[in-house]
Amino acid sequence: MRPSFDPDSFPMSTSTDRAIDFSALRDGMPITRRWTYLDHAAVAPLSLPAREALGRYAVDQTENGITNSGRWMEVVERVRGNAARLIHASPDEIAFVKNTTDALGLVAEGFPWRDGDNVVSVAGEFPSNVYLWMNLASRGVTLRTVSSPEGRVRVDDLRAAVDDRTRMIAVSYVGYADGFRNDLDALGGLCREKGILLCVDAIQGLGVLPLDVSKTPVDFLAADGHKWLLSPEGAGILYCRRAHLDRLRPLGVGWNSVAGSGDFATLDFTLKDSAARCEGGSYNVAGIAALGASLAWLLEIGVENISTRVLELTDRVCETAMDLGARVASSRKPGEKSGIVSLEFPGQDHEKLRRICRRNQIVVSCREGRLRISPHFYNTIEELDCLVDVLASATK
Repeated sequence: MRPSFDPDSFPMSTSTDRAIDFSALRDGMPITRRWTYLDHAAVAPLSLPAREALGRYAVDQTENGITNSGRWMEVVERVRGNAARLIHASPDEIAFVKNTTDALGLVAEGFPWRDGDNVVSVAGEFPSNVYLWMNLASRGVTLRTVSSPEGRVRVDDLRAAVDDRTRMIAVSYVGYADGFRNDLDALGGLCREKGILLCVDAIQGLGVLPLDVSKTPVDFLAADGHKWLLSPEGAGILYCRRAHLDRLRPLGVGWNSVAGSGDFATLDFTLKDSAARCEGGSYNVAGIAALGASLAWLLEIGVENISTRVLELTDRVCETAMDLGARVASSRKPGEKSGIVSLEFPGQDHEKLRRICRRNQIVVSCREGRLRISPHFYNTIEELDCLVDVLASATK
């Protein structure tokens, strides 16, 4: 029997201002049946909508092969629309990529550098947001990094590092290790003042913290779906501000990069007039469909609502951990705090603490010798209190 297929299973969602009962949403995260999962800054569990989307694709592809490919392309475009809506961009500014590194590489390798140019960044960035800029040395481009005292990035320090050969500032929205949230409005303003561009690794903020590129002057943005977007690895997005599309030399060009991508018999090297020119070949349809299902769910809940909830949870874990004598290495100032909390227990082996948590069905990480906690909206105060109880026993 031929299974039914409904592209409206992937709606174009919008956020709401209604009150949210987060406890009622826990059924959408099956991980809660077995684990207290507080490691979304690493690799998140799949949401139930994402799992169901993968299943729908698998069934259809198994039983129908290529016959519904056109309708799956409708899904891809719906997801593109929701990805744009998440950051208040236009769909033609969104390209699907394999991962954050892939997206940042399209910017780093595609930008028209000149010998003697430089990029300004911050010490302590995730390695992918360092190596790809270092890799430009053979093209005469230098990476300049500024320090981040006490885990805080100061805009004035970045300003001091910019000179007349700086072409771009490259930073994370949220630091992966300590959770510091950069002031993208201030950094974007600095870039506009200096006539340079802002490239943002947004993977640790997208989906859990609001971002509006129609107001915040971000030029390029990269994020995969496998962290706060509760989606599979291997499907992410690149945002390229429309005004800069033609500044990037297209990389990985293929049949899907051109305007006439469906006409294989005609060779006409006219690139798509959108960021989709970066999508050289076939899509990871399964991954994009799953990303889209989670994304629609998050947009329905509302990113502002999610942000309020997650900051409430991280405030709680900071307060209770400090009662145990822990030092909170993450900034908790308004506008600087995020969904990531880095805890330091003096005299303790933090990797051992992580293993003790795992034995108690609690999932956390170690980064830079500290315990990293990263809850999402569906976690509860009770789960965080349980974490602190385990840590209290382990650190006696």
